[in-house]
Amino acid sequence: MNDPAPHARRLTHHQPPHRTPAEAPRHGPADARRPQADAPHRTPAEAPRHGPADAPHRAAADAPGGASLRTQLGALTTEEFRPDLADVDTRSTLDIARAMNDGDRAVPEAVTGQLPRIAAAVDAIAARMARGGRLVYAGAGTAGRLGVLDASECPPTFNADPSQVVGLIAGGPEALVRSVEGAEDAASLAHDDLKALDLSPDDTVVGVSASGRTPYAVGAVEYARDAGALTVGVACNTGSALAAAADHAIEVVVGPEFITGSTRLKSGTAQKLVLNMLSTITMIRLGKTYGNLMVDVRATNDKLRARSHRIVAQATGASDGEIAAALEATGGEVKHAILVLLGGVDAPTAARLLAEHHGHLRAALSAVP
Repeated sequence: MNDPAPHARRLTHHQPPHRTPAEAPRHGPADARRPQADAPHRTPAEAPRHGPADAPHRAAADAPGGASLRTQLGALTTEEFRPDLADVDTRSTLDIARAMNDGDRAVPEAVTGQLPRIAAAVDAIAARMARGGRLVYAGAGTAGRLGVLDASECPPTFNADPSQVVGLIAGGPEALVRSVEGAEDAASLAHDDLKALDLSPDDTVVGVSASGRTPYAVGAVEYARDAGALTVGVACNTGSALAAAADHAIEVVVGPEFITGSTRLKSGTAQKLVLNMLSTITMIRLGKTYGNLMVDVRATNDKLRARSHRIVAQATGASDGEIAAALEATGGEVKHAILVLLGGVDAPTAARLLAEHHGHLRAALSAVP
């Protein structure tokens, strides 16, 4: 299995000062199995816990030879053995590649079945982020690395502040490049990592775990709910502890892995697709795009500067000279340059209109006198 990692150091970006918790009610779950999610916001002291995240794993550790844990794993779809692949090591390389490719076709279909839950989670996340909240991913092993990857791509793609989308991985930065055994087994490590972020009700914590039982991910979601934050659980098994602990459950069941238990494969692909949607659609809802154009792109190198020019051209149809002048007048801000060209306003007016409309370019264009 690829849900591992170790004695956790935090992987966090700049941590903003503590904010006063908002009084907005928590959003409901994606289905009726968790009616408590629709209840009014509770303080950490009032919020019921959903059982210790690591209780079943302590029981497994106490059992002779880990029999209890073996039983748990044996019930997971992601751990199932595929007899049809028992001779895969004797096949030709092309046949192996075909077999892997055939199995991978099931992944997007499995994600399709979870789209209503994904959309509900995005709407809840975006509403909180619009009030200044953060999106925090928490996972171990492959799941943790995917969360860190998604978080790290948001600043260059959407010009998001590095503190706005945060990736936490059990075991800290070392676990990004080397397996740190044991970190995934401690819910307390997730508690420590999230405590350092000083969560508020406007924040969202997304626990990611292929098995849906990883103590670090489950512990992160339980801690976040007790702190009043919105919670999302992304797993690849049904009826998971992670889903039960979260306000929004997203369980993408892709079936047994090509290599038994290696959840960096189909499960990892499914998790990447879901995280792509959570962050990208949330950023669209926050006005970070104009249509499908990255109008908040940060031009930090020659390629991105060229891309910025092309984006303005695609949005406006203006000449190269006009685009260059607009970008220079707006300090290279793509969104501002588009507003200057399409709205016929100067750079200061463009900046004012965008500020008044919380960065939404369409709304700012509609408000041009």
